[in-house]
Amino acid sequence: MEVDMTVQGFDRIVPKESSLRLIADSVSFGEGPVWNKRTQELFWVNIVGDSIWKWKEGVGKTQVMNPSYKADGMTFDQEGRLVVAGWSWRRVWRLEHDGSITTLCSEFDGKTLNSPNDIVVKSDGSIYFTDPTGGLYNVEMHGNDIQRYIDYNGVYRISPDGNTTLVTKDFTYPNGLAFNADESLLYINDSRDDLINVFDVNVDGSIKNGRLFYKLIGREPGVADGMKVDIEGNVYCTGPAGIHVISPKGDLLGRINIPGHSTNLCFGDHDWKGLYVTTYDSVFKVRIGVAGIAVW
Repeated sequence: MEVDMTVQGFDRIVPKESSLRLIADSVSFGEGPVWNKRTQELFWVNIVGDSIWKWKEGVGKTQVMNPSYKADGMTFDQEGRLVVAGWSWRRVWRLEHDGSITTLCSEFDGKTLNSPNDIVVKSDGSIYFTDPTGGLYNVEMHGNDIQRYIDYNGVYRISPDGNTTLVTKDFTYPNGLAFNADESLLYINDSRDDLINVFDVNVDGSIKNGRLFYKLIGREPGVADGMKVDIEGNVYCTGPAGIHVISPKGDLLGRINIPGHSTNLCFGDHDWKGLYVTTYDSVFKVRIGVAGIAVW
């Protein structure tokens, strides 16, 4: 494994002895990685392969769901249920413990959503998701209905009582999103404009004071897509060459070079120091030195 553009001390975050491990190959546009702390398993999606998979140390990979309705981003809620950004199914849905599916949101103001992309659950149970249009147009990812009904690419919040509100529509193509540890900040990135913006989070779950946090650097394969934050406030975002690790002040600390085009990432393992990365065709793992923020 290689790193570049590093500052002094980056080896505390990514130790020099760290190595890149291949977890799965033959993936058809990997996305949505999330760690299940209850079962110690990694979950991810194959968007083009229309399936959800899981992997466990000593067991290997197992298919969880097929079809997956071209699912994209995933996370877990406080009850350990998989919550999914439905992409070309154009809805946010939840996989119940009995295997049934519950639709949480499929429209806003009476109009069908674009294609929910990434998703995160806050400590109060509210769900935030991005809704760009990629699931309408991407070859082998679109569903039966490719008509666009909402003329902006929004970010939304589903409250614990099920009410959906628009958080912001001031993005060209909103994609990844992540909270910091105390949920006072919400990071949202934009794949088309190659940037990350950060917002202050209000008590009611709305956001304010949006400002530029980081502009992506590099001409290698990769764009702003998946994004996570560690317990020290460092932001990890896919981008050119692999994963960009950015300080809480918005300064690049270093890049973790990943083969191919990185699409998303998550923290995992018993100590949350396993960094899992999906690409167009593979899933990788690298052990790092700082724990990520735990998922429910």
